[in-house]
Amino acid sequence: MRKWLRWLRFVVNVRRFLPFLFEFFASREVSVWKKTFFVGLLLLYIALPFDLIPDWFALFGFIDDFTVFMFILQQIIKMAPASLKEKYNL
Repeated sequence: MRKWLRWLRFVVNVRRFLPFLFEFFASREVSVWKKTFFVGLLLLYIALPFDLIPDWFALFGFIDDFTVFMFILQQIIKMAPASLKEKYNL
């Protein structure tokens, strides 16, 4: 149950991660490999026409897109340097 609450809090506060993402991709502490990997992952997901739930199912179609975005954001946070995590209290 606590895991779900943490995930829900993470989803609700997703907009506060925009400065973190900007600094992650601008930071010299983060390797070029990590930056390229995450940009490639996002581009690959956008380029693939496959969706778990088609987008024409209104709200439900965007849930899988949002879920993938949240998963990638969580992985970025896990791979971020400790200094960035401390600065943004992650």
